[in-house]
Amino acid sequence: MMKYRYFLCLFGLMLLSILTKGQSRPSSTGKWSEAMAQSVMKRNPSAWMIDFMDRPVWSYPQGLVLLSFEKLYLVSGKKEYYDYIKSYADELIDEQGTILTYKYETYNIDMINSGKLLFHLYAETKDPRYLTALNTLRKQLKFQPKTSEGGFWHKLRYTHQMWLDGAYMGTPFLLQYAEVFGDNTAREQGIHQLVLMEKYLRDPHTGLLYHGWDESKFQQWADPKTGRSPNVWGRAMGWYAMALVDALDYIPEDHYGQVQLRGILERLAQAIIRYQDPKSKLWYQVIDRPGEQGNYLEASASCMFVYALAKGVNKGYLKPSALTAAQEGYQGIIDQLIREEAGEIHLDQVCAVAGLGGDPYRDGTYEYYINEKIKTNDPKGIGPFILASLEMEKAGMSGD
Repeated sequence: MMKYRYFLCLFGLMLLSILTKGQSRPSSTGKWSEAMAQSVMKRNPSAWMIDFMDRPVWSYPQGLVLLSFEKLYLVSGKKEYYDYIKSYADELIDEQGTILTYKYETYNIDMINSGKLLFHLYAETKDPRYLTALNTLRKQLKFQPKTSEGGFWHKLRYTHQMWLDGAYMGTPFLLQYAEVFGDNTAREQGIHQLVLMEKYLRDPHTGLLYHGWDESKFQQWADPKTGRSPNVWGRAMGWYAMALVDALDYIPEDHYGQVQLRGILERLAQAIIRYQDPKSKLWYQVIDRPGEQGNYLEASASCMFVYALAKGVNKGYLKPSALTAAQEGYQGIIDQLIREEAGEIHLDQVCAVAGLGGDPYRDGTYEYYINEKIKTNDPKGIGPFILASLEMEKAGMSGD
């Protein structure tokens, strides 16, 4: 009898394992968005620590994660998320509205990203410090060095170069500024950035966009005919996809930019879905080279694509059929990249960073992208995961 009970128990455990594979749930809140946010706050008592920092710094990863906290706060109404955001702004903006550690003279478009947090903070508090900081960042973009057609250089020292990363860092900020303060020049300029990037970075054969474009064709990575970098980096396309769906939020329905950007988003969505890995339903670090040695399924790009596709459908920018790819991608993230350990949620397989130029080894080759450091809980994956979770929850899917 004991032997029979032993085997019955063993069979039951095996059956439970089969039935619940990939069916894990966040342990505390029942929602992955909140479970991840709670884990972030537990690991990082101060918001400036989010990017593995040892001192407060104004930078784009903090802004990325905290923007997802803002969206979560607006959905949940839980003040702890708002307080976490405000603590970051108050740590980095002094009584005169000066942004500490920010260097205007570098014209680094990455530094605009955290400014997105200030719109809601200013609306809530009317604190003039936030308005001063907003206007400082708007001033940077007024004088940002540009290509001959008005495309923002990524930084002053990255001469004549537009990177897809910059689409997300600067454009939604510019368009939100336009909406809040009635700055029509900012609106036209913001739309123009996204149009230019598709014009110069999209491969007409695949629909994918390359990481960067050098108008001068001087950089070592630049194609001598097109000026484009040689490979399709997943997160670069993710930045662009998120920029499009966020930018559309701030363009009036009857504005020509709605037609332009929706058309770009539709073309981009088709390419994203076409290159979704059929087995894992995720996306590769170098999107169009699946199965090649060293390539891997990368978390931040996968989260960004799920967010863009799901939000695109939720907002009516994309056809409902795109939601299937988002749902499958989201489940793939939960099943293969999320770990729950000791009451915390962790996200694995995030590319730490990748860029073009600045150092000789950042040459845009396939080998460069696959050999960059991979991290767990990197904010460039965490923020998009929370954003993707919110959109999937809105669409009625919890990632069970």
